[in-house]
Amino acid sequence: MSALASQRLEPQPVQNCASSSRLKAVAPGGETLISLSHVDVRLGGRPVLTDVNLDIGRGEFLCIVGGSGCGKTTLLRAVAGLVQPSSGTVAVAGKPVLEPRQDVAVVFQDYGKALLPWRTAAGNVALALEANGTPRALRRDIIDDLLAKVGLKGQGDKYPTELSGGMQQRLQIARCLAQSPAVLLMDEPFGALDAMTRQALQDEILGLVAQGDTTVFFVTHDLEEAVYLGDRVVGLAPNPGRVGITLDVGLPRPRDQLTTREDTHFLQLRRQLFDFIKETEA
Repeated sequence: MSALASQRLEPQPVQNCASSSRLKAVAPGGETLISLSHVDVRLGGRPVLTDVNLDIGRGEFLCIVGGSGCGKTTLLRAVAGLVQPSSGTVAVAGKPVLEPRQDVAVVFQDYGKALLPWRTAAGNVALALEANGTPRALRRDIIDDLLAKVGLKGQGDKYPTELSGGMQQRLQIARCLAQSPAVLLMDEPFGALDAMTRQALQDEILGLVAQGDTTVFFVTHDLEEAVYLGDRVVGLAPNPGRVGITLDVGLPRPRDQLTTREDTHFLQLRRQLFDFIKETEA
């Protein structure tokens, strides 16, 4: 590893922080919702994550970036309760995550496999309402409202195969929102979409999150997407994955696809992340 990469992985007094020191959230509510303490994950005997320490605030939009194979998705799955740490703890609202939770929803990149093809759009959203015991008489209004929120008004009777890729991902998001989650985990959810649809969904998810205090844990390989969406961006260094850099974004909201991306601070943050990943992959 180069000297620059090594320097970024040591404790720093400002933006760059090592995984061995607790990274505090800069969250709208100021209350820690997700806490990872000395988390190690081994899969098939191979270390994938090591000594990950991270606090995420209620209502915070946290983006995770890093090179291929650095453990981004594994970290998300640990928060979801789909992977158990080999050591250390993951907690949500002060309780250890030992299995998937009703108040933690996951939006996957592969929307085609996430949706049930034999159910209509309304039926897919209803799945979450059935699971949480929402009375049948209340479901239709909730479904219609959620479909409208994600831009699928009037599409409830269509099956997933009748919807475009962007519409299918909107549907998956609506189904997750039907859980009324405290935490929304998103694993490169827009990676398979064209640029214009991707930007539209970025703005839609920011708008939806702004309506409540949902905490978002967003994994992406796109550095511009991370800076555009996040309150903070955490970069993972590889082999094994560990926190190598954290940046407070500090850009004003609401954000704009043109003016935000042209902001000097936006460009500086993107360059810092680019340099970090380039050096840690060297």
